[in-house]
Amino acid sequence: MTLILKKMRTKMKLDNVAKILQEKNNIEILTHHYPDGDTLGSAYGLCKALQDMGKNARVILSGKAATKFDYLKDGVKENSFTPEFIMSVDVAAPQLLGDNEESYSNKIQLCIDHHGSNSLGVEDSYIDATAASTCEIIFDLINLMNVKITKEIANCLYTGVSTDTGCFMYTNTTAKTHMIAAKLIECGADFAVINRAMFETKTKQKLALERMVYDTLDYYYDGKLAIIYTTLAMQDKLNLGDDQMEGLASIPRQIDGVKMGITIREKQDNVFKISVRTNGDTDACEFCKKFGGGGHKAASGCAINGTLESVKQQLIDAAKEILQ
Repeated sequence: MTLILKKMRTKMKLDNVAKILQEKNNIEILTHHYPDGDTLGSAYGLCKALQDMGKNARVILSGKAATKFDYLKDGVKENSFTPEFIMSVDVAAPQLLGDNEESYSNKIQLCIDHHGSNSLGVEDSYIDATAASTCEIIFDLINLMNVKITKEIANCLYTGVSTDTGCFMYTNTTAKTHMIAAKLIECGADFAVINRAMFETKTKQKLALERMVYDTLDYYYDGKLAIIYTTLAMQDKLNLGDDQMEGLASIPRQIDGVKMGITIREKQDNVFKISVRTNGDTDACEFCKKFGGGGHKAASGCAINGTLESVKQQLIDAAKEILQ
């Protein structure tokens, strides 16, 4: 039976999750595609904790992680084993498994997530939409398993907490978020180094990309909607890897008067990744559901096929009833 408490939806209590993991071994932890700080921090933080318990565990990525996240692997032991238990962290839907969907979508035995829109369909799921990040849940889980949060684990969890709250500026930030961050700093998290790497460091190529992106900016509905886009041609011109194409979604939302900012990124010919960020009461998740996506109220995403012009027009039309 699904238990519903306010915005929390779970099929099990967190202490039951802890008991399951204490009993299991040879564990694989799946991330979502286009891996961000929360899915990576959750996966590597939990992996290290399980290894510290004497268990075999490893992280299975979907897509290449940005090089700025390389430090999250510090302290992870490389070991060979046949998986006996498969779980996911921060994965809200089967398609978000990316290249791993076909191999793993029907094999996941435990799901831990903070997306209220979760549709992964795993019988044993712990989903807490009140948590600002999945790393907050993993913090509580590791403590329930009586595992010491080392500096390496703290760095992982702090990364997820910080990135999913926009360095504690997004409205999903709670008092508990700050309390967990404080505990992680007490455990040795290099918060200043992490925040600089996540929010204040850019390559020259990334700055050149942002300059090109600003030239694509258009406004609609009296400036309430702002849209930017990137193309494969831009990526090729600047010789950028996929990881360098991320981190643009906040640009349109930062503009005064904008209620919804949309970033369109060409991933393949006629395949576009859409990132939606909103201010105030505008619901990004409900908007993205129109296109088969989801996420959070202030930050969601989806994918749309078509030409750049047709995709852009679909988004403009869909925003009309919300913003006019």
